[in-house]
Amino acid sequence: MKRIILAAILLTTANSFAQSSFTWPDGKQMAMSLSFDDARESQVTMGTPLFDQYGVKATFYVVPASVKKQLVGWKTAVKSGHEIGNHSLTHPCTGNFSWSRKNALEEYSLDRMKSELVQCNQQIKEILNVDSKVFAYPCGQKFVGSGVETKSYVPLVAEQFQSGRGWMDEAPNDPLYCNFSQLTCIEIDGKTFEQLLPLINEAKKNGLWLIFGGHEINVEGNQTTRIETLKKLITYVQDPANGIWIQPVGTVSNFIKDKRGITN
Repeated sequence: MKRIILAAILLTTANSFAQSSFTWPDGKQMAMSLSFDDARESQVTMGTPLFDQYGVKATFYVVPASVKKQLVGWKTAVKSGHEIGNHSLTHPCTGNFSWSRKNALEEYSLDRMKSELVQCNQQIKEILNVDSKVFAYPCGQKFVGSGVETKSYVPLVAEQFQSGRGWMDEAPNDPLYCNFSQLTCIEIDGKTFEQLLPLINEAKKNGLWLIFGGHEINVEGNQTTRIETLKKLITYVQDPANGIWIQPVGTVSNFIKDKRGITN
């Protein structure tokens, strides 16, 4: 019986978010960032007009070639104060995905990845006149090479960017401990607000930073964030009674680093 009770206690502890004593601005209880990947066209045709209507700033991790398909919309997004991040030059993922077989991380070297991260930032600067400080790992994958030659490219991201965001993680970020080169991200695609609320409440209870990540906005198909979800979420977040500080990833990163005395 004692073993059963102990196992239950350990399981409960493992499944709970860590309690943080971090102090957020203006007495807020948690931080939240909305982020979207790939520079999908719907992000500036459906997403940014909604965010601008509510006065919310989001983070968009872009691939330069995709930006050019809706260049006017992306330039408007920049003028509106949305954050533009680097999502790599060509979006390489594991060749285990058939659609990435010709652009597989297994075929990359660290030198090639470093070069493409630099090129991506250069193109973002040329296209949008933005110096990208934040990065999101395509497919959330953080390696190059294969087998015994596999290497992490997290150190490259740490050298070049203020932060690196993952994908489809299991928990929010603890501001007192989080690794800025491997920030966690929770998928918002396909979710209702009611499905997100328990996660938000748990993050708020423990003073954490919750980063949501999505792709398309209000279009048919997979990897789509519902407009109804965003409207309910933003309305909830902007109610002062709920104590949520919503800002782009870079803004929250800078705030935490300043509080923790981190200079890079």
